[in-house]
Amino acid sequence: MNRKLDVGATLSQAFSTYGSQAGVLLPLAFCLFLLVAVVNWLVSGSFILFPLGIVAGVVAGTLYQGMVVGLVSDVQDGRRDSSVNDLVSATAPVILPLIGAGILAGIGIGIGFLLFIVPGLILLTIWSVIAPVIVVERTGVIEAFGRSRALVRGNGWQVFGVIIAVVVIVLVVQAVLGAIAIGIDDSALLRIIFNVIASTVTEPVAALVAAVIYFRLRAIEQGAQTVAATPPTAPPAAPGPTA
Repeated sequence: MNRKLDVGATLSQAFSTYGSQAGVLLPLAFCLFLLVAVVNWLVSGSFILFPLGIVAGVVAGTLYQGMVVGLVSDVQDGRRDSSVNDLVSATAPVILPLIGAGILAGIGIGIGFLLFIVPGLILLTIWSVIAPVIVVERTGVIEAFGRSRALVRGNGWQVFGVIIAVVVIVLVVQAVLGAIAIGIDDSALLRIIFNVIASTVTEPVAALVAAVIYFRLRAIEQGAQTVAATPPTAPPAAPGPTA
């Protein structure tokens, strides 16, 4: 079994799931990121409060990733009948850990980006599957960070490559929608509306990618454990001397 994450296959699976499940993914994203847009608007005039907007975005993204994990699992198992209520209900028992992990990750990644960007990219990579870990494995908040790092270990560059691809897609979509908003009317209200639209369209990509990465890394881990646990085959016995 290949022990490296396949970047192309990961993105392909995420986009395939997006296409088949858009009717569930988009309304859920809209509700969450409408709240984030309002928070960003409220703190936009304050340099001190501006980080709250970043944290709100990370928390919402973490919650959304947690809600999407079950959908990806169902699709992989051949079940495609999840509803928005199903995803929210399945995540309800771990909402507080997801929020806690989102806050800690938001603070850590935010500080990392302030420290010459590279530390932020490293943390973004090794903490990329925190939400799926919490939802599927029911770990605590702190344990989820270590577990995410353990899963990513050995595939850091591959995970980073997927993240960069998603970031480029998100930035392009946001730039296009931002340009359209400015072309229509450069008002605060219109910018908020287009920010919500951009987040609604792009956040499912990020969440699906995180979930797909998680399940693929787990499969790689389990494959490695199976290989390690399999005893070596004994060589055939040498033929004895003939009479």
